Amino acid sequence: MTITAAMVKDLRDKTGAGMMDCKTALTENGGDVEAAIDWLRKKGLAKAAKKSGRTAAEGLVGIASAGTAAAVVEVNSETDFVARNDQFQAIVSTVANLGLDAKGDVDKLAGLPYPDSGKTVADRLTDAVATIGENMQLRRTAYLEVGAGVVGTYVHNAVADGLGKIGVLVAIESAGDKGIVSGFARQVAMHIAAATPLAVRPEEVDASTLEREKAIFADQARQSGKPEAVIEKMVEGRIRKFYEEVTLLKQAFVVNPDQTVEAAVAAVAKEAGAPVEIKAFVRYVLGEGIEKETTDFAAEVAAAAGH
Repeated sequence: MTITAAMVKDLRDKTGAGMMDCKTALTENGGDVEAAIDWLRKKGLAKAAKKSGRTAAEGLVGIASAGTAAAVVEVNSETDFVARNDQFQAIVSTVANLGLDAKGDVDKLAGLPYPDSGKTVADRLTDAVATIGENMQLRRTAYLEVGAGVVGTYVHNAVADGLGKIGVLVAIESAGDKGIVSGFARQVAMHIAAATPLAVRPEEVDASTLEREKAIFADQARQSGKPEAVIEKMVEGRIRKFYEEVTLLKQAFVVNPDQTVEAAVAAVAKEAGAPVEIKAFVRYVLGEGIEKETTDFAAEVAAAAGH
């Protein structure tokens, strides 16, 4: 397989490794980017890569809350210019509110009646494509609800109320003081936006992600030439450190880095007068995981000019 300069650049952007190392990694792994990332990490040449990929698609993430529930949606457009359009923002805000009824089912959401239009959400988006002039897509939705407590929300890079580039929901169960728990939930939502945890607690980390990390750590440890028993202990230590980095409760709290989120939960429970438990969270980043086609603008102009 031919390794192109674009492939090398993409791998370099994802790993921070040197250009020649990236080219070697791709050559050794037949152009497979994920395998090349692992190869570089085993050699100690790359940082842990984010599997979600770089944000590419435009549009907005929208959040709506009602009582002890909240919903988040992602609606994509082709350009950021459209994301700043008042009509598009109004549509995303309306769709987010309808997300409270869809309860995380994107197909159900697409089929719900769009207010005062006589059309479904999907049909309303189709109409908007014609009037706004860009392709749009209702990509996904999620919903969290608690019996007693709050679902905290946070929108980063907000362009309007409840609309922005990153949207976070966090469900916190507690019968304690509502004001105290709500304030804490907001802080935790902001923490999740900044610290990108993979799960609330260690036992909830995806098994395949964990196995992948263990394999990389073990391979790195073996390069030291130590016995297998020692390598096993080294891997255990690295996995503990990995949990501190990727699980919400084990992370250093961005509001007070001297304590973990777990310690902050215990402190808030005392203040609120009742147990506090973080049940779940959702973190949407606009366009994550979507491959965006890149075009050579100079080549397009030259082609249009007949060169």
